[in-house]
Amino acid sequence: MEIRHLVTFQKVATLLSFTRAAEELNYAQSSVTTQIRALESSLGVELFDRLGGRIRLTAAGEKLLEYAEQILTLTEEARADVAGSDGPSGTLVIGTMESITSYRMPPLLEFFHHRYPKVQLSLRPSLCAETCHALRQGTFDIGFLMEQETRHQGLETVVLAQEPLVLVAAPDHPLARREQVSLDDLRAASVLATEAGCAYRDLFEEELRGAETTPFLEFGTIEAIKRGVVSGLGIALLPEVTVAGELEKGELTALPWDIPFSVYTQLAWRSGRRLSRELKLFIDHAVRLMQEEQPLARSS
Repeated sequence: MEIRHLVTFQKVATLLSFTRAAEELNYAQSSVTTQIRALESSLGVELFDRLGGRIRLTAAGEKLLEYAEQILTLTEEARADVAGSDGPSGTLVIGTMESITSYRMPPLLEFFHHRYPKVQLSLRPSLCAETCHALRQGTFDIGFLMEQETRHQGLETVVLAQEPLVLVAAPDHPLARREQVSLDDLRAASVLATEAGCAYRDLFEEELRGAETTPFLEFGTIEAIKRGVVSGLGIALLPEVTVAGELEKGELTALPWDIPFSVYTQLAWRSGRRLSRELKLFIDHAVRLMQEEQPLARSS
């Protein structure tokens, strides 16, 4: 097996496309096909099932992908060590979401920028389900999740903190004057929310089912939701960290509703993957910095 063949195989296996792999590797597609066939010939197995215009990994291909990633990681480490690299370097592709990127990650990003300037952190906005899929496929190196579940098939996870949620409204909203807010009150209210697929939005929507409910008004970002709530367009359920400033200033008020579910901020990566030193550093510092901000509520 040649290293360049493993590089090509990993790219095809990650993208499940010979054409896209050729584009990213700057090869002719025929060259990618030739390299994969040479690898299959040397191993005596087929690595991909060709199904019309689509491909998928065979069982042998799945096994080889795990070894290929370990071999390529070791190769990069050896190259850096022998060449006398003066510190961690390379790119980490990170799946994340607005609430974590904007309100939880800044200390971590600042730390990495100053401590490890040669490590490039590539942040990819993604819903939790998409992040989990990308981690399993190898498209993301690591990902942040905010979900109720803390165990995910095919992934290793560490729980950073229970993420407090708060139901907010403008101070002059009718529900802000209630001593207690009921489900019927919430079902009759206009609710501003993130897109479907966000864990706490989906849990909230599920809680409100069972009677006629006003449809959720979907806004693109948390900042847009907050502006809408401040303007009196409706109420919103959001992570407390995202509205702490507005609550302190009195621009928003927390409604007296006991939230019957919890979500947890987590860090996840693919099970069985050999972690590079850069990835180990990122995990260690993420756990240290984020658990310092908010005590750990539960481990996975």
